[in-house]
Amino acid sequence: MTKGFRGAWLRGTKDPLRAALGPLERAVMDAVWRGGRLSVRDVQAQLGSPAAYTTVMTTLDRLFKKGLVHRARDGRAFLYTAAFDRHELEAAMTAGLVSGMLAGGPGATRPFLSNLVDAVGDSDNALLDELERLVREKRERINDQRGDHRSDQSRDHRADHEVAPAKPRLPGSEDLP
Repeated sequence: MTKGFRGAWLRGTKDPLRAALGPLERAVMDAVWRGGRLSVRDVQAQLGSPAAYTTVMTTLDRLFKKGLVHRARDGRAFLYTAAFDRHELEAAMTAGLVSGMLAGGPGATRPFLSNLVDAVGDSDNALLDELERLVREKRERINDQRGDHRSDQSRDHRADHEVAPAKPRLPGSEDLP
């Protein structure tokens, strides 16, 4: 059986937070994002469904240990704030997912990229155009970086008229004149 992030992801959720966090953790994070500096009681009061004080306290402690909330002492209690806004957290989770997929090598990357293009194309043509523009811009930046270095070398070769360009050789023709 699959659990946690992978299980929710495989079931087709479109919300990365839903895939990575449990329902109570998501509800607590939503409360913290809405409320700013909150005590356990404040969070408990904002939850849509009733949860015991100790359950909310344990959930906030887990979120603190995961680095998703900060806490500061206020007398005998802690006040909690979000370590990231929702967008930052989603971006970090997405970056982690993409990095993980790319670490699997070309065999793992192709299905990921294919599914990404299919999903974007099925949902929004403008977004597919944006993806294409981003790829084109990235290629241009890479080529410009490579081109700056290579253009210096090619200028040196053009200035030296005695250097003739190498003739392309077919594989297996090394012994031919």
